[in-house]
Parts: sequence; C-alpha cells; structure tokens
Amino acid sequence: MMKHLNRDMDHLHRDILSLSAVVEEMIVNAGKSLSEGRVDLAEKVIRDDDAVDHQEVAIEDECLKVLALHHPVATDLRRIATVIKVNNDLERIADLAVSVAQRAIGVKDYPRFVIPDGVGPMVSEVTGMVRAALDAFVNMDTDAAKRVILRDDEVDALNTDLINHLRLTMQKDAQLVAAALHCFSAIRHLERIADLATNIAEDAIYLVDGEIVRHRSVLKRDC
Repeated sequence: MMKHLNRDMDHLHRDILSLSAVVEEMIVNAGKSLSEGRVDLAEKVIRDDDAVDHQEVAIEDECLKVLALHHPVATDLRRIATVIKVNNDLERIADLAVSVAQRAIGVKDYPRFVIPDGVGPMVSEVTGMVRAALDAFVNMDTDAAKRVILRDDEVDALNTDLINHLRLTMQKDAQLVAAALHCFSAIRHLERIADLATNIAEDAIYLVDGEIVRHRSVLKRDC
C-alpha cells in the first residue's frame, strides 16, 4: 500500500513541477509583452492558458483519487493538501498573466505612451518571487520560503511608485489616460501575482512544519 502511495505522490510531484514551468514561462512572457511591447508574446500567453486550465483540473483529480484510495495521514496528507493549494494558486497566477498580456496588447494601441522604467524591475521581482516560492516548495526549504514572503514588501513599494507615476502621466496628458489605465491594471495584476507567490511560500512552510503562517510580522522576528 505504501509503495503505491509513494508512486502516486511522485507522479503528483512531477505534474506540479510541469505546471509550474508553464506558468513561470507565462509570467516571463507577460512581463516582456508589457515592458517590451511584444504582442507576439502576449498572444502566446493567452493561448497557453487553456493548457494550464486542463492541467490544473487533472492534478486536482489526481489529488482526490489519492485521498480516496490511500487515506493518507500526517505528512502525506499535508503534502496532498499543499499540492491542491499550490495547484490552485498556479492556475490563478496563469489567469493574472493572461490579464497582464491583454493589457499589454491594449497599451500598443497608444504609441505615444511610454512604459515607465519601473515596470521592468517589478516584472523581474515578481518573477523571481514565483520562482523562489516554487523552489522553496519543491525543496521543502522553510528559510527560503520566509525570504520570499519578506520580498513582497519590495513589490508593494514598486507598485506604489508606479501607480504614482501613472497618475501624474494622466494628469499631464489626457490623451494618455486610456493607455495609462491599461498599464495601471497590468501593474496591479503583477502585484497580485506576488501575493500568490507569497501564498505558495506560506504553503511550503505548512508542508514542512505543519504551521499556518499568515502574518509577516511573525516571520520578521524569526529572520
């Protein structure tokens, strides 16, 4: 019985890694589509979303089958619960990447609009958070997970700076309001992706320690 459970858990592990790779590429491409005006990458992100949706459903089905067949307890039960949560977060991240890509396409209709310099660093930071959170989950590294959670403050600061910049742009030139609003929405979507990366990091801590962590002030005292 344990042999079959381990086999199914390994299969789940491979599936979530495969999904992670696709979603991570979607974030990178969505970010480039916004910061570099790459409509081709935006369109690829939108196309890739269907595959993510199918894969997310398949992984959830597998998790439910493992629960029904093996009745796992303790660490194994936590692993499955964590996979279900991470699986859901990855699908939501993919949806947000699609939203960023759609906004990037919208911005291209306004050639006079210049993407703020801070967008590139924000894309890099958000992408790095997602990658680091997934690595922490895969490697069961709670220290790395806590570092990811603390990085969310940097994304929040970048988000605030960019929003202020876009507000000034809209005040100075009414003809750029529509483009700035597209960019505004894309930035908010990126900030939300960072929040979901934080969720994944928290799930990694739960997987290892069985501890539900939702308050960064606690983490700051530990780091």
